[in-house]
Amino acid sequence: MHIGIIGFGTYLPKGYLSAADLAAATTVPEDVIVKKFGIKRKPVASPEETTAYMGLESAKAALAMAGIEGSKIDLVLWCGAQHKDYPCWLASLYVADKLGARAAWGFDMEAMCGSMMAALEVAKSLMLAREDLKTVLLVSGYRNNDLVSLKVPETRFMMDIGSAGSSLVLRKNAARNVVGASAFRGDGSLSEMCVMPTFGSRAWPPTEADLDRAHFVVPDEKAFKAKLNEITLPNFYRVVRESMVRSGWGDGTRREGIDYLAILHFKRSSHEAILAELGLTQEQTTYLDDYGHLGQNDQVLSLELGLRAGKIRDGSKIVLVGAGLGFVWAATAIRWGPYEEPRP
Repeated sequence: MHIGIIGFGTYLPKGYLSAADLAAATTVPEDVIVKKFGIKRKPVASPEETTAYMGLESAKAALAMAGIEGSKIDLVLWCGAQHKDYPCWLASLYVADKLGARAAWGFDMEAMCGSMMAALEVAKSLMLAREDLKTVLLVSGYRNNDLVSLKVPETRFMMDIGSAGSSLVLRKNAARNVVGASAFRGDGSLSEMCVMPTFGSRAWPPTEADLDRAHFVVPDEKAFKAKLNEITLPNFYRVVRESMVRSGWGDGTRREGIDYLAILHFKRSSHEAILAELGLTQEQTTYLDDYGHLGQNDQVLSLELGLRAGKIRDGSKIVLVGAGLGFVWAATAIRWGPYEEPRP
């Protein structure tokens, strides 16, 4: 028994901020934003393009590719942002209703920007364990750019954050695009080093002054950066290699086994360091400098762009990898194309 991807979809808002726009808002030179931060432009949602709306639109595209109606969905798993249309609200069931998935149940989960890989692992495990789950929709919407103030210098590393939606349709015994093993790492010592200090239970009830603080802050920038520099790249390497090994793609000690890396957007130097460590070229990935960082949507967008550019073909071994505030690192291996029986 196996789980495969039968459809995917993305939604990008029509509005954008360019590198010039970001330079004007931050006083960071435009060429630094393009070359160092790796941002030519990023999509930014309008007030009407809510978090759930973008997820729903991407789900419609994924179902169209899969060639199925919403009534065929057994479970809707929302793996988008916590910053949704309403607080304490199930976006999964909203999406299910709008798609006509009347028989589906749903729940919301998040591992920040590692959510799509975590959702793949959760959905795969549920589908293998339960006879009643044949078709599952993973759906994400994200507009955490609302929570980033470009006026705050210590969070300018988040200036690449934009808005988008993405979805995957999973099918039991799909006979194609098989979801392999996943790997995860977490470090809770970073959990309070970058937070939004308002509107949570630690600052309740909110005050009028909280409106001016409704954005991410880094209380100790020096400690935060030192910790990230120490652990970020090693944990990326670990989860990528562990997902490969668990999927039977070599022993993890050699620079082989990946045909395409669907990786989140971050600064260009870190992107290039990961490619060098894994022995990959620019033709084996897509740098999202025309999109910025779209949260848990980066990997599905990269998958779509990789297929469009011919970088992914039948038989390609793909690893989806990302990291989220908190901190969690996550990777999932996928074998694209027709299903092949495992060799003894």
